Amino acid sequence: MAEMQRGAAPRHTIGRGPVRASRITRRVTTTLTVRTRPRGFTDITREVAAFLAEIGAGEGEVGVFCRHTSASLAIQENADPDVRVDLLTALDRLAPEDAGWVHDLEGPDDMPAHVKALITGLHLAVPVIGGRMALGTWQGLYLIEHRARPHERELVVAFTGDGD
Repeated sequence: MAEMQRGAAPRHTIGRGPVRASRITRRVTTTLTVRTRPRGFTDITREVAAFLAEIGAGEGEVGVFCRHTSASLAIQENADPDVRVDLLTALDRLAPEDAGWVHDLEGPDDMPAHVKALITGLHLAVPVIGGRMALGTWQGLYLIEHRARPHERELVVAFTGDGD
């Protein structure tokens, strides 16, 4: 390894895996209906993985879209549930119910739920390699319910790529 010059910034290298090329031969969609609990994270990783297995997905991308404006989606840690508790606490601090919101037609949690969904987002896109989502070791897909009562939420799941 070459010696660094005094005062020079260290060199950083970026590794890259193999380049994969695939033909987009199809797009397959489904709708998931998820019954949520009040204010919390619902893990949807298995359901999305089951969809990919059922359709024989190969290489491509899976997208998940939440059809609501008071719930949202996130890729988050799936090992320690305290992370999700702390995330809910942070969202409550960013959009508290007692902030003087004008829109409150469905109760005091209505507008804060819309703000939280805006912050966290309604769509996820995950690469699919060899029929499996290319998630990190500690990552899972979550539907986040921002309302104080349970709801039935619809998610549109779409795979674009190749496969069986």
